[in-house]
Amino acid sequence: MQNYKEIIENIKPELDKVFNFLEREIFQIRTTRASPALVENIVVEYLEQRFPIKQLAAISAPQPRQIVIQPWDKSYIEPIVSAISKSSLGAAGVVDKDLIRINLPSLTEEYRKSLQKLLSEKSEQAKLTIRHWREKAWKEIQDGFQESKIREDDKFRAKDELQKLVDDYNKKIQDLKEKKEKEIME
Repeated sequence: MQNYKEIIENIKPELDKVFNFLEREIFQIRTTRASPALVENIVVEYLEQRFPIKQLAAISAPQPRQIVIQPWDKSYIEPIVSAISKSSLGAAGVVDKDLIRINLPSLTEEYRKSLQKLLSEKSEQAKLTIRHWREKAWKEIQDGFQESKIREDDKFRAKDELQKLVDDYNKKIQDLKEKKEKEIME
């Protein structure tokens, strides 16, 4: 006899990956509040190589609308400023001695709406991926039933447990989305 609980347990790490990926993606969406996550993965070209800013500098957000980048070497300053200006951040870096300061402007209503749309798209994509894993697990459970490895009552128990797991992850995604929407609208 095959245990349906193993099948469900095997997809949990995949569902965690989906949620963690979404979380990282959402942290990079700009709100009115400054965060190092907004710039840490911007790619900088330096000496014919590509590096994320987080590998070249310390990043902090000392004020609600300001990000400070402190490069570990002065030669990184110009390439970092250039990469920021080419990014989708919507703000420019200003060199202040050995630091780069980025003052984030207020968000326009139109920009807020486009951020909400992007947030919805990313959330929906995560939900689609979770549905894919649910369908994969359900097919495995049904195949086990067809091959008489899973009993009929376990099949229905598995369906309920699988749906509960998917509902839990969808709720986590929805809560994360609502929290970010609130930040965008502040």
